Amino acid sequence: MNHPYKTVLFGFAFSPSLKINIMETSRIAHFFKAKLLLLHVGEKTVEKEQQILEILSQIEHTNLEISIEWKTGRPDQVLLETCEGSNIDLLILGALQHENLYQFYVGSIARKLTRKVCCSVLLLIKPSEERVPCKHVVVNGLEDEGTALAVSNAIYVSNALGAKQLTIVEEIRQKEVAVSVQDDKSLKKASILKERIRHREDSRVRKLLKSIPELDLKNLKVKTQSIFGKRGYSIGHYAEVVRADLLVMNAPKKTGLLDRVFPHDIEYILSDLPTDLLIVRKTN
Repeated sequence: MNHPYKTVLFGFAFSPSLKINIMETSRIAHFFKAKLLLLHVGEKTVEKEQQILEILSQIEHTNLEISIEWKTGRPDQVLLETCEGSNIDLLILGALQHENLYQFYVGSIARKLTRKVCCSVLLLIKPSEERVPCKHVVVNGLEDEGTALAVSNAIYVSNALGAKQLTIVEEIRQKEVAVSVQDDKSLKKASILKERIRHREDSRVRKLLKSIPELDLKNLKVKTQSIFGKRGYSIGHYAEVVRADLLVMNAPKKTGLLDRVFPHDIEYILSDLPTDLLIVRKTN
């Protein structure tokens, strides 16, 4: 099986949730068989160092390869530079405290990092000191060049975390069913058109799944789900309704000045995260 996340970075903050975040992050690194780099953007003091070492002495998995770094500067810029310079495969974001100012990565900073960072990003909204099993993973199945990688990584993460169910959601824009329903005849026409689109999307995803080794799918119940609605909003709502433990999405494309297309998809999810979110980006 492919191991996409060999080196994981977590920017830690000296906040009330520090211990929970470290426990969760170290657990994830263990399941991914990854090296863990802990980074604090702020001043290093003896007290802070003792506090982080005390927490690390309590983690479940003591065989982890862990390193700690202390840097100063703008949190977002430091994280971007560290991900690039340390060949990070996965950046985990929770909350970062820059001196006495709390900055939660569920807003403008998350949007900035997910656009610019060179690696995949995992946004944690519900870390836990004691492990809460991951049971159901939802991944986007839209027609996009990044979808095969997103699905492949979702399968890897599902197996690594012991999830038993993976749902691939095909978001279909309403404008694809451009039929004005005014009577029984037009209603039937719209229904037939929707069914044809569902069949087309399911066939496309099934074809994608054939490229995945059977062994990787052995312990997973995989289903496909077509949803008609606004892209980004629809899958976020679906993940919330089915109480998914993790939502996996393609990374937004880097399009320079045209990057304003970004709010049309992941923006909806970032503004109201339904669950933990993994944004998959191909590393260079």
